[in-house]
Amino acid sequence: MPKKDAKAAEKSAQETPKETKKPKTAKTTKKATSLEQPIETGNAKVGTMSKQQIIENFATKEGDTGSPEVQIALSTQKVINLTEHLGENPKDNHSRRGLLKIIAKRRRILHYLQSKDEPRYKDLIKKLGLKK
Repeated sequence: MPKKDAKAAEKSAQETPKETKKPKTAKTTKKATSLEQPIETGNAKVGTMSKQQIIENFATKEGDTGSPEVQIALSTQKVINLTEHLGENPKDNHSRRGLLKIIAKRRRILHYLQSKDEPRYKDLIKKLGLKK
């Protein structure tokens, strides 16, 4: 009987190296690298801009912080930052829920702007690089 145990040990020793050759983290690194790149918006990058810079770039007049353009640009920055965070922390469901709420609010404001002023809407979509 010891011969059978020795043969079984040899077989298991031969099979073990075959299983460890495949890297397990190859897929996760691809996701993280694609999310690290900020979204380009015309001449500026919203993902890397500060809140004050976004307000200055998208304001319709001086001191404007509540126009739809500014609100949508700020929410786009939040979406980019949360998307990066979720790429690194895929199990963070509380942040995922917050991301979905921000996206829904941005969609409502975009719909409002589209119904009120179509040229402003199209210009904003082009600046931010959003689909629609």
